[in-house]
Amino acid sequence: MSATTYLVSTLFNLYLMVVLLRFALQLTRADFYNPFSQFVVKATHPILAPMRRVIPSVGSVDLATVVLALLLGCGKWTALLAMNGQPLNPVDITLLGSLTVLKEAGVLLFWLLLIRAILSWVSQGYNPFEAVLHQLTEPLLSPIRRIIPPMGGLDLSMLVLLLGMNFINLLIGDLIPLWRLV
Repeated sequence: MSATTYLVSTLFNLYLMVVLLRFALQLTRADFYNPFSQFVVKATHPILAPMRRVIPSVGSVDLATVVLALLLGCGKWTALLAMNGQPLNPVDITLLGSLTVLKEAGVLLFWLLLIRAILSWVSQGYNPFEAVLHQLTEPLLSPIRRIIPPMGGLDLSMLVLLLGMNFINLLIGDLIPLWRLV
């Protein structure tokens, strides 16, 4: 992988993660007055505001954010394929873009869970970032806790979710052909 390919891929992935964070914050109804949430909102608002005028929400799902995430995934592959002189097949780009969005959502969840776990060991009191992490991850952890309750003070729900998410991410990664610049 060339340095330019790496840079383009990383920039697309980072902004895609911010857009996915915005979607997750809206879906979980997290505190939007939190400083971390405000960063995410301010980073995505200039692009999402005009899109919202055209693309309506469906229930609690903000379709403009979903469309932006898919456009970023497809844009990443369009740029990478064009930079490497490969043909631009719209079906391939759409499939690879969709898989990229799913994979990055899993990677984002992995990092949120890992950071939350580490902060739970060292945190001493209220932390606004930790509060948002709790709001984002608790809807996924509480169903696992109903099946596997904490044993001897040890909460294994985080470990189970991390293993499951990594398994799914590896499956998605296997679906994206390696010869296509993964």
